[in-house]
Amino acid sequence: MVNRRVDDEARIDRGTMDPRVVEDFGAEWARFRNEALSTTELTEMFDDYTSIFPWSDLPAGAVGFDAGCGSGRWARFFAPRVGWLHCVDASSEALDVARQVLSEHENVEFHHSDLGAMDIPEESCDFGYSLGVLHHVPDTEAATAACVRHLKVGAPFLVYLYYDLGEAGVLRRGLLALVTRIRRVTSVLPMRLKVLVADLIALLVYLPIARFARLMEKAGSDPSRLPLFQYRDRSFYVMRNDSLDRFGTRLEKRYGRDEIRRLLEGAGLEKVTFSEAPPWWVVVGWRSSGAVPGPCP
Repeated sequence: MVNRRVDDEARIDRGTMDPRVVEDFGAEWARFRNEALSTTELTEMFDDYTSIFPWSDLPAGAVGFDAGCGSGRWARFFAPRVGWLHCVDASSEALDVARQVLSEHENVEFHHSDLGAMDIPEESCDFGYSLGVLHHVPDTEAATAACVRHLKVGAPFLVYLYYDLGEAGVLRRGLLALVTRIRRVTSVLPMRLKVLVADLIALLVYLPIARFARLMEKAGSDPSRLPLFQYRDRSFYVMRNDSLDRFGTRLEKRYGRDEIRRLLEGAGLEKVTFSEAPPWWVVVGWRSSGAVPGPCP
């Protein structure tokens, strides 16, 4: 098997992509290639996202897809454990980074494609995942259903979607509303200025709060009462990356548990299971034997 590229002509469905969002993420992954991160920190982050992934359910030589692979930072951990991995992204810039990150893996195939038009046979995959992508597309329902159509019946699909803080207190919900207002301004700035602002937010907000949360934990207190507590042991590089991800994105959606369950079940998944640890929400479901919604005529 060889490392292949399938992107001579991008397959794009305008209903499940926003060209400006794709361009922004391409620039983000070209800047944050994760080369500066230690394998230990990346592995810890990967374990957080895949804590409920049913590795034991996969058949030998499993074939699957990474829907919105970005820089390939998670694919680098999946590829050694499976038989074949389709890496799909609408950004050619991001795929260029992913090719370099995954250059040592000969069981990876790259697709320059929107999630709604993936050049993968339907009902052909033993697993799939989409981490931090589906909340950034205009039609999340259509994109999710499109992913599920490529799964075999009984195959798992792992997703990560932003949570809406509906179960949090008034203070946290107020902070989220403030962040959303700020993001609407910062996300339309020129990229260089956007990066500068995101770096300042990482330095002046993420870093001090995260390190204070770490001190709280060491003192025996519960750090989860603080926003951004999940960054307490993360490097400043990760904070900068996530700050740009948060404040540089034009399109962002957030979901409660019930909304996610309805989204995934409506897309053709069953046995929807949530991780109870951050990041929220990490969810896995299995393709049911029923019909999966098709694209709109």
